[in-house]
Amino acid sequence: MTDDQRHGGRRRDRSRVFRPVEILVTALAVGAGFGAATSLMNALSNSNADLGSRAYTTSGWSVPEIVSVLLDSGWAWAGLAVAVGWLVSRAGESRPTAPARLGAAAGALALLAATAAYSIVDAIRSGGQISWYESEPLLWWVASVVFGAPLGAIGTCVRRSGAIGLLARSTVPVGAAVQMFVLPPGRNEVVQAIGKTIVWTAAAASVGFIVVRFLLVERRRRSPAESP
Repeated sequence: MTDDQRHGGRRRDRSRVFRPVEILVTALAVGAGFGAATSLMNALSNSNADLGSRAYTTSGWSVPEIVSVLLDSGWAWAGLAVAVGWLVSRAGESRPTAPARLGAAAGALALLAATAAYSIVDAIRSGGQISWYESEPLLWWVASVVFGAPLGAIGTCVRRSGAIGLLARSTVPVGAAVQMFVLPPGRNEVVQAIGKTIVWTAAAASVGFIVVRFLLVERRRRSPAESP
């Protein structure tokens, strides 16, 4: 075995070890950034709210409040886990089962980091009177793992072809549309209506694009087989 072959093998071994670590560290960083941004946007929304005004309470709204409502929705947090899983699939793992396992771990870690960062920023803003890990109910910590793992695994399927890839790519927009129908966030009907309009429009456009692209890809894939 030549020196180049030995060095190449060592580089591949190091890559197999460090790549999963790099992916999981990235998931933690992305999740923490999302959680902190959500907490800060909630604070900005509250600072712009004139809740002492009856008119504002019943029909008022602001741009920060709309952004806060969208970021702090269940579908957005689910989308975080799916997006992290998608990042895993882009890492180029050679074994088909590795991305799914890494995606599940990354999705759970991302939501745990987001919950922790959200709690820490909230605790800092409140003067740090409570322990950040006690500021969120146990339910959210458990939900981060229970939902984050399968959503992260779904994210690794986004780049796949066929029906599995189609379903994976449609998970977030369909889930967002369903949430806006079943449990729309917002403190009054105006905020809820604006949130519904934004999410339903974006979801319809996303699903339409996903389906059209899927059909075009499938048509191109089948064309050579159908040609004489």
